[in-house]
Amino acid sequence: MKKLYEKSELLFALVMITLYVVLFSASDSLSELLGVQKLITAIAGSGLSLVLLFCLCRRGLCARYGLVKGTYEKGAYLYFFPLALMVSVNLWGGVQMNMTVTESVCYVIAMFCVGFLEEVIFRGFLFRAMAKDNVTSAVIVSSVTFGIGHIVNLLNGAEVLPTLLQICYACAAGFLFVVIFIRSGSLVPCIVTHCAINALSAFAVERGNAFSFITAGVLTVVSAVYAVWILHRTPKKSL
Repeated sequence: MKKLYEKSELLFALVMITLYVVLFSASDSLSELLGVQKLITAIAGSGLSLVLLFCLCRRGLCARYGLVKGTYEKGAYLYFFPLALMVSVNLWGGVQMNMTVTESVCYVIAMFCVGFLEEVIFRGFLFRAMAKDNVTSAVIVSSVTFGIGHIVNLLNGAEVLPTLLQICYACAAGFLFVVIFIRSGSLVPCIVTHCAINALSAFAVERGNAFSFITAGVLTVVSAVYAVWILHRTPKKSL
C-alpha cells in the first residue's frame, strides 16, 4: 500500500474505497450469519480505522488529511450549530431501542468507524488526490461519489425510497463536509458529525415515508445553506 500511495494518490484512494465497501459489506453479511448485527463489522471497522490512523500519524500525514484542530474564523462557522441540528434529526421521531444491548453497542462502534473512514477516504484521500488538478472537480466528485456510494445499502436489505433519499442528502452533506475541510483545514468537525448521525440512527423511531421526506429535506437544505454561508464568510486557502 505504501508503494501504491507513492505511485498514485488517486489510485490509492480508489483502492481504499473498494477495500472499505467490500470489507464492510462482507462483515455485515458475516455478522448476520452469526446472529449478532454489526458484530464483525465493528471489529473489522475498528481494526481498519486504527491501522489507517497509525499509518497517517507515522508518515506525518495527519495535517494533510484533516486530522488536526483546524482554524475557524470567528462567527463564520456559527459555532457549528447547523451541524448539531443535523445530528438531532434522527431523534425527531422519538427514541427507542431497536436492537439488543449487544447489537446496539456493536452498531454504534461500527457507525463511528464508518464516519471516520468515509471522511478520511472521500474528503481526505479522494479529494486531495483530485484537487491537485482541479479543485472544483474534486469537490463535485468527492460529494457525489460519497452520496451514490450509499446505494450499496440496497445490497444489505435497505428499502429503495429511504436509500434514494439518503443518497440525496448524503451528496449535500458531502459537499458541506468538503467545504469545511477546504476552509478550515480540518476534518474533525465532519468526522464527529458523521459519526454522531450514523450512531444515533440505531435509536431512531421509524415514522413512515412522509417523515423520511421531511428529515431528508432538512438535512439537504441545512447542508447546502451552511456550505454556502461558510464559503461566503471565510477566505480562500491554498491547498
